[in-house]
Amino acid sequence: MWIDREIAPCLRKIAAKRPALVVTGARQTGKTSLLARLFADHGYVSLDVPMVADEAEQSGETFLQHHPPPLVIDEVQYAPRLLRHIKADIDRHRQHNGRFLITGSQRFDLMQGVTESLAGRAAVLTLHSLSAREYVAWFGKKLDRSRLLQWIVRGGYPELHAADLEPGRFYADYVATYLERDVRSALNVRSLRDFDRFLRLCAARTGQLVSSNALAADVGVAANTIRAWLSVLEASGLVQLLEPYFENLGRRVVKTPKLYFLDTGLVCHLTGLRSVDQLEQSPLLGPIFETHVLGQLVRHFHNRGESADLFFLRDHDGREIDFVVGRGGKLMLIECKLSEQPVPSRGLHDLRERLGPKRVLSTTLITPQPGRRKLGHGLTCCDSVALDFLDGNG
Repeated sequence: MWIDREIAPCLRKIAAKRPALVVTGARQTGKTSLLARLFADHGYVSLDVPMVADEAEQSGETFLQHHPPPLVIDEVQYAPRLLRHIKADIDRHRQHNGRFLITGSQRFDLMQGVTESLAGRAAVLTLHSLSAREYVAWFGKKLDRSRLLQWIVRGGYPELHAADLEPGRFYADYVATYLERDVRSALNVRSLRDFDRFLRLCAARTGQLVSSNALAADVGVAANTIRAWLSVLEASGLVQLLEPYFENLGRRVVKTPKLYFLDTGLVCHLTGLRSVDQLEQSPLLGPIFETHVLGQLVRHFHNRGESADLFFLRDHDGREIDFVVGRGGKLMLIECKLSEQPVPSRGLHDLRERLGPKRVLSTTLITPQPGRRKLGHGLTCCDSVALDFLDGNG
């Protein structure tokens, strides 16, 4: 069963205007299936097959003769040298757009190749697992609190929903595949057991300030190793390190980044939360709801082909704004509230005053309650589906 993706119009539009389009993102987010559906007239080849990848890497010109464009090339990170031959082909056919549609699941190698070989020739988009808005459109029912928490526990990987897979088995296989393939190819990890423990400790810290030294002490490796592993998680599209906003606010602001996983189903699996009841009783409920909201904000922008200009703000007195969104030189302030009758925190009020009314475009509380409503005093309340205010529509 097919689930429509919000990014589809953006993909079609960009492919019609650029010679090459690179779609990156975590494994199993639906990159290959989406391109195959949208561009059925293109040929297809996967470099996930070692023999095919070897030909593409060692003899790119011959490879393109065997697989002429227009072409979908899947998992191009396994043959980075191929990008030079793609560049040469594009330069010979500069008037032709949409010749190469490329996917990759590891942004570290892929982005380096794109920067070096396809600069000015390729657009890069990121595809995440399903957004809450995509799920609601497919499911046909609003996400009240109960359904929202079910969604958070299950996660947004499309195959889970389209094929009605059992989440525990899916995520166990996903983690095993990720550890064995992506991590081994990206880093010289001596102990996959250490990395697995690191992954689970990160999940338990989602929505929190991240300290490489603290993680290093808990895992039993060097802090530099932790920083390298965090960069792999981020480059693989599994997590986002959210930077603090501190412009013109002086030394009183915390400048350590926060760690967020980009799919809550994976977080719940790694932290052993298998049901809504377990999530409701967990001290991680608040951070995981905040993680869910961060994921929806990121998807809102990336599905439109835009960068996500997202930050958080916290001072040394503990006052915090969960998310700060830059928009047209002004700031949108967002706070996550699990309550059905939310009240903004004192910290949000104080920091909004410090930022000044001329700089604050809007202040929004995001809750599990469906819909949008005005609360007065410049506050709006909405759910994690009704995010059109980010476009300036209310």
